[in-house]
Amino acid sequence: MSSNPETTRKLIYSILQFLQSSLDDGTVRADDKEGVEVAVQCIGEAFDVSPTDASLSISKPLQEIFAAHLSSTTSSAAPSSAKPTPTPTKAPDLAEAERLKSLGNASMSRKDYPSAITAYTSAISANPQNPVYFSNRAAAHSSLGDHSAAALDAESAIAVDSSFAKAYSRLGHARYSMKQYSAAAEAFRRGLELDPGNGNMKTGLENAEARVAEEPQEAEEEEEEEEEDPRISSPASAAAAAGAGPGGFDMSRAAEMLRGMGGGAGGGAGGMPDLAGLMNNPQIMQAAQQMMANGGLEQLMNNPMMRNLASQFMQGQGRGGGVP
Repeated sequence: MSSNPETTRKLIYSILQFLQSSLDDGTVRADDKEGVEVAVQCIGEAFDVSPTDASLSISKPLQEIFAAHLSSTTSSAAPSSAKPTPTPTKAPDLAEAERLKSLGNASMSRKDYPSAITAYTSAISANPQNPVYFSNRAAAHSSLGDHSAAALDAESAIAVDSSFAKAYSRLGHARYSMKQYSAAAEAFRRGLELDPGNGNMKTGLENAEARVAEEPQEAEEEEEEEEEDPRISSPASAAAAAGAGPGGFDMSRAAEMLRGMGGGAGGGAGGMPDLAGLMNNPQIMQAAQQMMANGGLEQLMNNPMMRNLASQFMQGQGRGGGVP
């Protein structure tokens, strides 16, 4: 509050006039009028100011003065309410980025690809707006066989500068190495639009398109191989496998062999071969040796087909052999 007593008295008078006018114009509700009247009386007595002392009157009522002050304050504060100017980001350190790129290139020459990746990563941190650093790191990733990371770096280089042709070459190589031939061909095409004379990308595009053309033919050949594979489609193969004994010995074939021998010379009773005929047959002896070498005699005798043949053989030997 001002130290000038006269100014203070005029301020109090203006306040009292404001309160009184609020009582008179209905601003204050009827239930609250008594409280405001008491306030007028108490304030006047505290500052020794009478609400009827016209000598303290000023040219404008308190409300107008206050409204004018608010208006001027708002106008002067308007510029400060505007959005603050953003703090500029740190400028790229171009020299440091180039130095780090040179370190990466030297590491690539030594085939020290992990160190090259580290150097290129630092170069990107110093200046992320240069597509060369992403492209070089893609080459390092490809040299390590990490073609997925190489593709990501190539795409980052394109995002920084879509006119940087080498990035499309890196991307095409990475996609081709991942057997994504259609995507590789598309990358090479886009790169050749920017650099039509690039021989590497022309060769890459030709190779990718050739692989794309081969894919339907390879799929068709695989289907044909499955259809023609006797292990898959032949019923006879399944039957032969079911009749196989220990060590791959074919029970069905052995049975047919024995039956075939029964009708020829040396056959015993019931059309079964005699023991001498069996022992002199090289095929039977070879099969027996194979079976015994594989420990399959017990399993052989548990086979119903062979057990039946053995029974017939023993019955024929018991009747003395010879023709009837």
